[in-house]
Amino acid sequence: MSSLSTVVEVTGGERLDYVHEDTHKCLDVYKPYAGVVKTSGAEQRPRNAEGTRNAILAVARGLFARHGYRPTTVKAVADAAGVSPNLVTRYFGGKDGLFLAASQVDINEDDVYAGELSGFGRRLARSVVGRWTSQAGEDPLLVLHRASGELPEAAEGLARFLDEHSTGPVERYLRSCGLSPLAARHRAEAVDALVLGLSTRRRVLRSDVGDGKDIEIWLAESLQRIVSG
Repeated sequence: MSSLSTVVEVTGGERLDYVHEDTHKCLDVYKPYAGVVKTSGAEQRPRNAEGTRNAILAVARGLFARHGYRPTTVKAVADAAGVSPNLVTRYFGGKDGLFLAASQVDINEDDVYAGELSGFGRRLARSVVGRWTSQAGEDPLLVLHRASGELPEAAEGLARFLDEHSTGPVERYLRSCGLSPLAARHRAEAVDALVLGLSTRRRVLRSDVGDGKDIEIWLAESLQRIVSG
């Protein structure tokens, strides 16, 4: 038993009473379960908590966006991220907390509203299609979109996002361009309907609606017709 004499304690996971003297091998096996691994006579090895958390979030966004809320489990996220379900729960408090973190949308569209009305459709289309292609399956907005049909909180989050980052800003921009409040509101809602409908067809239903460049061209033309009246 001399070769199994080293005691390793894995915090936040499980305790291994006997492991091989070559603790590096054991660390590789049990690393997903460890916050800090303590070995007798060895230095503590801290986990890169922020990096691990971000890696879990990236995996969760992809799974939530691809499969929706209900089919995506904490275990599925943990397995795909190479960690234990307990670690996911420790970071996020469970599935609801994980979903909330994965669906936080960060967006900056100041450039869309900086310019003449005659170029608005082109600027917005470039922003929309650019987001689809740059973030692909890990877009938090797609996470909200796909889950909105099965989770009331996701539907509320998507509606809130549209009010704060789409309908509201478009309406204010159109009013600044001289449209009446009523006309600005109606055209902003029409812009929302077009973009959300196209997003649903392409990203949720995965319909073939053309490649990115073709979509950007005809979307720009359609948006411009809406806002110009």
